[in-house]
Order: sequence, then C-alpha cells, then structure tokens
Amino acid sequence: MKTHKIFNTVASENTYLLETETGLLVIDPGSDWEKIEKRIKDLNKPVLAILLTHTHYDHILSVDAVREHFNQPPLYVSKEEASWLQSPKDNLSGLPRHDDFKDVIVAPAEHTFQLRQPYQIGDFAFTVVPTPGHSWGSVSFIFSEEEAIFSGDALFKETIGRTDLPTGNFDELVTGIRQELFTLPNHFSVYPGHGQSTTIAHEKNFNPYFQ
Repeated sequence: MKTHKIFNTVASENTYLLETETGLLVIDPGSDWEKIEKRIKDLNKPVLAILLTHTHYDHILSVDAVREHFNQPPLYVSKEEASWLQSPKDNLSGLPRHDDFKDVIVAPAEHTFQLRQPYQIGDFAFTVVPTPGHSWGSVSFIFSEEEAIFSGDALFKETIGRTDLPTGNFDELVTGIRQELFTLPNHFSVYPGHGQSTTIAHEKNFNPYFQ
C-alpha cells in the first residue's frame, strides 16, 4: 500500500489517498478539491470508498465532490456523527467564526462503522477503533499489514487533539489513545489529520500528554 498525503489550506488539514494495485481509499477529503481531484486522476485507479475519522467541517469539505466525480464511492462514518454531515452546527461550519464560507452539508453516508471488526475493501484490510475525545465519534484506522495508523484528530506528533469543542473530553481522548493505539507495536507509523507523521514509539517517549 502506498500513502499519498494532500495538505489542505483550510485548517491545515491532511487528506490521505491510499493506493494498491486495484484501487484507492480516500481518508478525510478536505478543502483543496482541485489538488485532491488531480492526484486521484494522476493515480488513475478507481476510488473504492471514502473513510472519515470524524465529521468536523475541515475533514469533509470535498466528500460530495469526490462522490460526484469518481463514480459515487460509498462513504463510511461513525454512527455517532453520521447526522453531523447534514448539520452545520454539529460539523462546526455553521459557527460565527466560519462566516467566510458556506455552511457545509454533505449527503448521508452509505455505511456506519462496525468498531473493532475487520474490514476488507478491495485489497485493503483494516480495523476501525474508537478514539473519542476530540469529538465523541472520532475513530482511527489500523492497517496492520502495512503497519500504519490513521489517527484523525486524536493523536498528533507530540500532542493530541483539542478537547474544548462540543462533545470533546480530555480523559476519554487520553484513555482511548492509550488503550487503542499505544497497545500497537512501537514501530507502527501514525498519520494524523494535521501536521507531520510520527510513530507509536515516538509518541510514547516524547508526547507530553503521556509522560
């Protein structure tokens, strides 16, 4: 599996395109649709699914554009936040500080995640684990064979996601990271929703929230 990172202007959010011989997965398609579209076209493989770590606006801005332009791939989201796709208040795009762009409303998801159950989509095998605390439906994706974790806004390089937003909870976030991510092998790579990639070992040793 190859991992392609796209840096989006709005909120400095990371979109990831995962590639195998037969297709692509899109994780958290953010604001810079033209860059996302170009990279998908350059890879020239079908989009098999869109996966969301959570549904804050900066992670969903290009969801419907990916659907429209790439043969309507199914969208997967946590059940706790499925309704947020249609709610600018809940996905935070409707807050007064975001009056500089339109409210974000995304068509309903085709699937909600079954936690801790194995998924097989095309050549991709992964597990979805709960990592709430940044938002109550936040999840992380574990690709064990590829030794890779996509942590959304739960775990970042040497920090964690903010917990002062609606449904945020500091204790839940730290506990979820310890139980679901820090129990994985130390060499596993971590690809967060913002910032640089890291490893489980690095975060155990250098993340101040876990010292």
